[in-house]
Amino acid sequence: QVQLVESGGGLVQPGGSLRLSCAASGSISSSYAMGWYRQAPGKQREPVATITSGGTTYYTDSVKGRFTISRNNAKNTAYLQMNSLKPEDTAVYYCNAAMLLKAYWGKGTLVTVSS
Repeated sequence: QVQLVESGGGLVQPGGSLRLSCAASGSISSSYAMGWYRQAPGKQREPVATITSGGTTYYTDSVKGRFTISRNNAKNTAYLQMNSLKPEDTAVYYCNAAMLLKAYWGKGTLVTVSS
């Protein structure tokens, strides 16, 4: 089993920054792809960013140039640096770890962008 715990969410003003962390424990290795998803009120969960085991990154168009995903395999931790935050970035952010047919989710951390 794999456990994922997100942290770093909170309230931030438009234009501000936050850094989310996802600490993984259990039967996980650097072979897993790590990703961040988000779900805004009344909307479906959507992918935000992904980083493969080899370090290749992917971003949804709305966050390109503002968000950066990274990982520290020695610490089994993934990060999402979010800059120039906008009100429409408000959502619960979930960490995901996936490899082949296995996928695990954290419980999420709330990010609220508001003045």
